[in-house]
This record gives sequence, structure tokens and C-alpha cells, in this order.
Amino acid sequence: MPSTREFRRRIRSVKNTSQITKAMEMVSAVKMRRAQAAVAASRPYADKMAELVGGLARLTATTDELDPLLVQRPVQRVGLIVITSDRGLCGALNTNVIRRSARFILEQPVPVQTMAIGKKGRDWLVRHGSEMVAEVSGLPERPSLVQVAPITTLAIDGYRAGRFDRVDVVYSRFVSTTRQEATRQQILPVVPPPRTAAAVVDYLFEPDPATVLSRLLPRYVEVEVYQAVLETAASEHSSRMISMHNATQNAREVARELTLSYNKARQDGITKEILEIAAGAEALKAS
Repeated sequence: MPSTREFRRRIRSVKNTSQITKAMEMVSAVKMRRAQAAVAASRPYADKMAELVGGLARLTATTDELDPLLVQRPVQRVGLIVITSDRGLCGALNTNVIRRSARFILEQPVPVQTMAIGKKGRDWLVRHGSEMVAEVSGLPERPSLVQVAPITTLAIDGYRAGRFDRVDVVYSRFVSTTRQEATRQQILPVVPPPRTAAAVVDYLFEPDPATVLSRLLPRYVEVEVYQAVLETAASEHSSRMISMHNATQNAREVARELTLSYNKARQDGITKEILEIAAGAEALKAS
């Protein structure tokens, strides 16, 4: 059994760890609320954009020429945008996204070129020899659309130039504080969302629906990728908060168990000393 000094050292170390994880939990809770607010604020805009794109696509479906971003063609090359966090300590969040990305890459019978947003996904793609054509990392706590635009522009230009015949994005979708889902979504070619009753509105477009749609489609793709980045940020902070909370609880439980073991070892030492004193007294009395 370890000595009482060793027990004290381990208890002090575990308590210090619990203080660190508790502080990280509180910081993540603040960041989580901000990230959730950003996601909640951007979702209505993204939904309305999708509704408008769907309506315009149906209006222009009867024309002879479709916008290049709407054209479906045989898939010979695939582009994949992998969105992860820059830091760890957030549970299985990045692992689930990477696993989903790896499964998608293995399922494709054609070459896959990857684009990474976040260091964790970038590092995994580099380690496994993926054909990575671009990466963005070091995004601030509140990323802007401009900071994500390089990846989106590369995907759009690559699709128009024929370097990609399809582009997907894999990210962590924020469902709730305790639930995040690794999600794959096709962003190119653009598939207009299904028509809903709320979308039946008679708009007047200037100069014409086809021109408006051609200007709107790149913005729509940018918003979809940006929304995925915001969803991943909210998922990251939520998952890290839960992970640090569990780590704090585990550290406190370990500290309690070590304290019990320490008290038992100290009691055994005191008992042993008393027995030695008693034995010495009996030996003196006998002599």
C-alpha cells in the first residue's frame, strides 16, 4: 500500500485537476450560450434562403439552360469538406465527424479530394494520406462568413470548372446541449428543397428569375457551409462543457476514494505504532 505521503500527493493532484476541469466547464458554458445564440439567429435566414432558392429553381425549371450549379452530371470526382474543431477535450465530437468522413470516402468508387475546416480534421486527413486541396484553421470564437468563404469559393469554382462533379460537407449538427449528430450534406450540385405550403408566395423578380437565381446560388452554398461551421462550433462547446463536467465529477469521486484510502492507511499506521509501543512496554515490564 502506498505511504500516506504518496496519498496526500495524489489527492492534491486530483483536486487541482478538478479545479482546472471545473474552470474549463464554466468557460465552455459561456461560449456554448453564445454559439447557440448564433446558430438560432442564423437558422431562420438559412431556411428562408433555401425556400427562396427552391421557389426560383421551380420557376426556371422550364427554361432551356439551367444554372451550372444546378446541373446533375455523372460523378467522376468528389469534393468533401470536413468541418471539425481546432482543439480537443470535447468528447467524441471530432471522432464521430472523422469516422463519418472516412466511411464516406471509402464508399466512393471515384477519387475524393478533401477540404478541411479545423485542425483536428486537417491533421487526420494529412496522417491518412488524403488528397487535401485546401484547409482553414484558427477561426475565432465567432467566425464570419468571409473567413469561411475561401473553402466555399474553391468548391464552387471547382464544380463549375469540372474538377468536382459533387461536393459534400460533413459536420456536427447541433441538436441540443447533450446531443450532437455527425451529419453529411450534399451542397453541390444544389438540390432545391421540397416545396412547402409556406413557400407558395407570388413574387416579382427583377430582372428575371433565372438571373436572380444565378446570383443567389453561390450565396446559398456559402450560407449552407457557414451554417455548418456555426453548428459545429455550438456542438464543440456543448460537448466540451459536458466532458469537463463529467471529468470534474470523476476527479471528485477519485479524490473521495483516495481520501478514504489515506485515512485507512493513516489509521493502520497509528494502530501499528500503538501495538509497537505496547509490545515495547510489555518487554520492559518482563525484563
